[in-house]
Amino acid sequence: MSCDLAIIGAGPAGMAAAVEAVDLGLSVAVIDENPAPGGQIFRGLEGAAGDAALGADYAAGLPLLRAFRALRIGYRPATTLWHLEPEEGVLSLLAAGTTSELTAGRVLLATGAQERPVPIPGWTLPGVMTAGAAQILLKTAGAVPKGRTVLAGQGPLLWLLAAQLARAGAPPALILETRPKGRLAEALRAGGLLAGAPLLAKGLALLAKTRRIPRLRAVTGLHAEGTGHVRRVLWDGGATECDTLLLHEGVVPATHIPLALGLEHDWDEAQRCWRPRVDAYGASSHPRVAVAGDGAGIGGWQAAVAAGRLAALDAARRVGRLTEAGFARRAGPLLATRRAALALRPFLDALYAPPGWVLAPPEDATLVCRCEEVTAGQVRAAARLGATGPNQLKAYCRAGMGPCQGRMCGATVAALIAEARGTTPEAVGTLRPRAPYKPLTVAELARTG
Repeated sequence: MSCDLAIIGAGPAGMAAAVEAVDLGLSVAVIDENPAPGGQIFRGLEGAAGDAALGADYAAGLPLLRAFRALRIGYRPATTLWHLEPEEGVLSLLAAGTTSELTAGRVLLATGAQERPVPIPGWTLPGVMTAGAAQILLKTAGAVPKGRTVLAGQGPLLWLLAAQLARAGAPPALILETRPKGRLAEALRAGGLLAGAPLLAKGLALLAKTRRIPRLRAVTGLHAEGTGHVRRVLWDGGATECDTLLLHEGVVPATHIPLALGLEHDWDEAQRCWRPRVDAYGASSHPRVAVAGDGAGIGGWQAAVAAGRLAALDAARRVGRLTEAGFARRAGPLLATRRAALALRPFLDALYAPPGWVLAPPEDATLVCRCEEVTAGQVRAAARLGATGPNQLKAYCRAGMGPCQGRMCGATVAALIAEARGTTPEAVGTLRPRAPYKPLTVAELARTG
């Protein structure tokens, strides 16, 4: 099977790109690991749009989702891209235990974001989860944590989840905000408040809805304790009992596939992460591959929708389905929409920049690579012995060599190496994942559809 445009991911960017591309006459295939479209932000939307606990902004994705569902395309849910040969445009897929191939003239990676890991002592205990994982359970199953729940971290998602849990009848017992003192002044200097006023108003309204939840500010030194399950969370100067601890320090682009493809990346100092190098229309350093949405830089779902549509316009222009004049006419309003959606980012990025102890855990005993059980101390020791980067570190210990290939530990390992060697994460570099991007068995590889 072949198509003009293969889109990886059916979140806001992927769905918007598919709708735009079909309107322009392109043949489209959408590959998505989830069983239904929506991505993380609109996960479970078709079944939970009327849930008052999730709020009006959640239901705002319904028009886009319905437009996507109406398309006559090769939509493949519950399907994993495990290898991509960009030179030939061949995608290797896995679904229901069977592998297959798809050939595309252009590939758009719309794989979104992932939560930034928060490696603290005890973060592998049952009952310690990310805020995003708790939100997935709320959206897909209407499930809320049982017992005393504590939220720890910072960022818009933390406050959104707190409000959603409260509306669901399970308000958090305590919020431990890790934003350091002085960040508000830095954020005000970063700017973006005037242009981003509408989004700022939404954020302030969210904070108002959670004002009755007890909170502590500028928290440091987080620890989770328990035997067989988290029972207590500690911080410098305090402690409290808990049955569930939800951690969150913002989100970062999901760069696993772009890195494996060898696409050029840039260090984003504001967001403290790597992001693929793309132009205004999502085109990457490879002539066949584009990246759109939060996978190209964190901006939220409205910016992702505009980015997806721009990437589709660019794909149509490249195959002659759209003249330069037509491209310019359609791209102009989308560029303006994306600028408006991103206007508040300088303020948010400065306000919620992760503190140093999140990026590089100070205690040597803290587990950083969950797959291979490598500690922060072992990474520091390897760096002092001569490991100059995450890939070289593999010769000293197995950090980044487990099933997740560094998705959960890569950034932390790089920050620890940078700290030990007196340099920066940008200079240290990043892990280079390899195919298969997700684990598959020999039996699955042998079964070809």
